[in-house]
Amino acid sequence: MTEHNDHTLQERLKNCIQTILELEPDVERLELGHILREEYSTLREFLERVDSVQLDEGEVERIEKATERFLEELETPLGNTRESHMRGRIMQ
Repeated sequence: MTEHNDHTLQERLKNCIQTILELEPDVERLELGHILREEYSTLREFLERVDSVQLDEGEVERIEKATERFLEELETPLGNTRESHMRGRIMQ
């Protein structure tokens, strides 16, 4: 595998992890969001080391699909949380 390809796969993986990490404040507001604290910590630690990880296309594709499914699963609960949060801000 070429160095360029390694870098591209690592960047794709970083994108997945960063996308999930950006949702952390919203996920924390969910009823069971506190359960994911340790997983978010693990993701942050892994993100710091991802440049040293050897990957192949199939692994990255699986992670991208899993990230997509995770985002789909969170769409409704996060939408409800955001709407509730916004209503609270408007009523203040």
